[in-house]
Formats: sequence, structure tokens, C-alpha cells
Amino acid sequence: MDAVAGERRITYDARGLAEPVAETPRISEIDGDKAQFDAHDLTTRQINLELRWLLYEQGVNDVTVLNPGAKHSLGVGILTRCRITFEGSLGYFGCGIIDGPEVRVKGRVGWSACENMMSGVVVIDSNAGSLTAAAIRGGDVVVKGRVGARTGIDQKGGTVIVLGDAGSMTGFMMQRGRQIFCGNVGPGLGDSMYDGTIYVAGKVASLGIDCIPGEWTDADTELIERKFRIHGLGAPPEFQKFVCGKVLYNYDNLEPSERKLVL
Repeated sequence: MDAVAGERRITYDARGLAEPVAETPRISEIDGDKAQFDAHDLTTRQINLELRWLLYEQGVNDVTVLNPGAKHSLGVGILTRCRITFEGSLGYFGCGIIDGPEVRVKGRVGWSACENMMSGVVVIDSNAGSLTAAAIRGGDVVVKGRVGARTGIDQKGGTVIVLGDAGSMTGFMMQRGRQIFCGNVGPGLGDSMYDGTIYVAGKVASLGIDCIPGEWTDADTELIERKFRIHGLGAPPEFQKFVCGKVLYNYDNLEPSERKLVL
């Protein structure tokens, strides 16, 4: 039994299950180890399949995606060293669960960009939504504009660099890694953080529970200067440093009033 879906014919077997069908014909222009394709008329699935085909089967390591159209979940699950450029904005969950690629987004990104990133570099030329770099384990996420709330929550490693402002609850439950903010940060900075370091050049609306100012060291200066040099961000401004006060490590030592506050 056959059924037509758009221009694609779906064939069903005797059990009524859809049999595999051929994917959209390949549209990329390949030149050696580089390629590009226009994503304007493609679905999210088609774009991601085209990326995987180029990177895993054609030996391409530098892909440019034209007209991504702010579609959601683009560039996810790429687990190889390569370079990907999106000539436009991405929607929600862009570049999640990646391990190795260098990604450039020449536009904005929506919520939860780079979630669970393991290694690599993602540079976003404009603003990013809430939950950027949530739970990342490694790599660098650079946002040249502003970010929304809860940036880098549950961060387990890596570095987040934001040239603009950040929203509320930034660094919530941070476990490890670095966050560098050149602008102002909203209320609840570093709330319930376990470890890691947060640097802020602008004003902080308020610190979250157990986030305290830290003592500046030469290692902090070296880190900031190295990251700004690597990513071509110019001379870094002067930062404040914030770390975990480690009070929440020992709930049994809290006074009853304190226990009620944090629990």
C-alpha cells in the first residue's frame, strides 16, 4: 500500500509500518574539503541530514549553511572536528550536544543554544536567548551581544564569554568552568553555585545564595587575557570575580533560620 506525502511516496509493508524512503536529493556545492548549501526551502531534518552527509560521508570539514531561517535544533549532535558557518539566525536548541566543531552563527540564536556542549567553539555574532550554554562540559561559547536569563546554569566545564548584558539567575547551580560577562548582570548571579568562577565587568543587580566576591589572582588575569586574545575580542575591561562561598556544602551546620532560607 502506498501513500503520498507532499512529493514523496511512502510505502508501507504488510505490518502497516512505513518502509525507508530516499531522502531529499543532495543540494550542496562541494569544493574539495569545503561545501555550502541553501537551507531556505529545507526542513530542520533535511538541513541536519545534509550536514551529516557532508561531514561524515564526503570528507568535508568546512560547511556554510545559507539562509537557516531561524529554524530550531540546527547543527545538533555534531561529534567531529570541523567548521560550520550559519549565514543567518538560529531558533531554539541550536548547536546542542556537540563535541569538537567550530561554529559561527552570523545572527541571533533562541533559547538553549549550545546545551550540553562537550567541546569546540561556538561564536554568536548577535544576541542569544535564555538558557544559553546550559550544562556545558567543555569548549568556549562566545556571545557578542546580550544573553537572556539562566545563562550557563548547571555548567560543568568550559567557558562562556558574553560581551553584552546577561539576565537573571545567571550561573544558577554552576558546578565548574568559567563565565565572563562584559556588561551588566541581572539578579541572582551564581545562585546555589557549587564551584567555578564568574567574572563581571558591569554592575550586578544582586548575588544569589552562596555566591560571594572572590580574591583576584595572576591566574585570573592570564585566563581573561588569553581568552580575549584567542577570540580576537580586543583589550579586556576590568572585572570583578565571584565564587562559591561553600556554605550550602554543609546543611547540618546552618542555623534553623538559615536552613529555612536556603531550603
